Amino acid sequence: MKRSVKLGLIGGILVGGLAVIALIASFFKGMPIGTGYTAKYLCSSTFISGRDPEPVFREDVLPVNPMAHLVSYEIDPVARSVRASSLGLVSSTAIYREGCGCSLIANTTAGGMNAKPPLPPDFKRLPPARPSDRPWPHGSGDPVDPAGVGVDADRLAQVVDQAFAEPGPEPRRNTRAVLVVYRGQLIAERYADGFHKEMPMLGWSMSKSVTSALVGVLVGEGKLDIMAPAPVPEWNDPSDPKRSITTDQLLRMSSGLAFDEVYAPFYDVTNMLYSSADFGAFAAEKRLAAPPGTEWQYSSGTANIVARIVREAVAPDAAYYYPALYEKFFDRIGMSSAILEPDASGTFVGSSYIFATARDWARFGLLYLQDGVWNGERILPEGWVAYTTTPTPPAPKGEYGAMFWLNAGAPGDPNDRRWPDAPRDAYAAEGFQEQKVIVIPSRDTVLVRFGATSDRSTWNTSRFIHDVLAALP
Repeated sequence: MKRSVKLGLIGGILVGGLAVIALIASFFKGMPIGTGYTAKYLCSSTFISGRDPEPVFREDVLPVNPMAHLVSYEIDPVARSVRASSLGLVSSTAIYREGCGCSLIANTTAGGMNAKPPLPPDFKRLPPARPSDRPWPHGSGDPVDPAGVGVDADRLAQVVDQAFAEPGPEPRRNTRAVLVVYRGQLIAERYADGFHKEMPMLGWSMSKSVTSALVGVLVGEGKLDIMAPAPVPEWNDPSDPKRSITTDQLLRMSSGLAFDEVYAPFYDVTNMLYSSADFGAFAAEKRLAAPPGTEWQYSSGTANIVARIVREAVAPDAAYYYPALYEKFFDRIGMSSAILEPDASGTFVGSSYIFATARDWARFGLLYLQDGVWNGERILPEGWVAYTTTPTPPAPKGEYGAMFWLNAGAPGDPNDRRWPDAPRDAYAAEGFQEQKVIVIPSRDTVLVRFGATSDRSTWNTSRFIHDVLAALP
């Protein structure tokens, strides 16, 4: 009897010990999402957007990252870095580099990353001098009088007010910016306290739509064939079934690659963003879960494979491809505030990390509204916008094109669509926490909305589009 008790006690201790070991192992594996997210977000907000890190941590980080409650952070204004640690056991560091923003140090050192920057040391970008007496998009002047273009100014003002209104005593919408562009003119613009028209803002997954545009530029130059097998070095073996995946299927999220787009510890997207050094390589190694072209599954991983394809097609030398991106695209449409943050390998994070002012995001939308033409110059090849906004066949509601969200509706039932109150031709670049650049060709309108909306039920994009359009002629 005593022996049984003793063995039972030993067994219990062993089981308990194994459970503790498993818990500790889980902590070390899962905590980088807490420390990595905190370090990266605070670094970018501080050194790109110029925001105070304390309210950023309180209002932006904690509400969406519960693990950050176990995290403390240190900001080094001289080194321009942020180190976040948890219980002194797990830490992550993000560093800022001029011209390319912040990156997490992963599987390397700050010195190693600084030794291979995406920008040549002598590369300087000077923002264009935009005359203050000229309205947007060619100047930095105030919005035009909406009544002057036939808009119901009072009704439009009410819609903008409602976009910033909170449904309860605690802020949940956290709208930071709203812009309305009608017939190529900025007719409404408003910012929350602490935000302004010169502040670069993170687009999150709106970055995917910019990545798609960069592919379009390369297609127009004859440097990429999106219908051919994607140029991914990991898939060079002819016997690899992934070899048949096309760049078109990557753009449309129908590659068949397995990827867990769940923003929690232990999932693919968080492991990629907060633990990996080369995001494109991380995603390229994923198994094939379905035949290419047969299923639609939203994936930040495939966006980063595409970003790496863009990098190699533009200029494989890391010191020259960033300037080329600005020369080929951003500078040509006046999107001068754009900052493309790279992973530790030097490839821009095409899934998530592009910053620009709200006005420059509106310029991006206007480019698409104008069918890829800017000031009479064709930036995107003819037919590219139509291709981008053609629904991906496996997408059940016709809700996705080539890295843009669509409102086409389900095949056979166009009323079963993403934004039932909006025109069917509306489409959008969208990002985490309800960032939007919405293009509505039939109404010659572009809408921009930024926020930190953790509770998505508080923001209704369909109603927002409807209400704005109701104020227009």
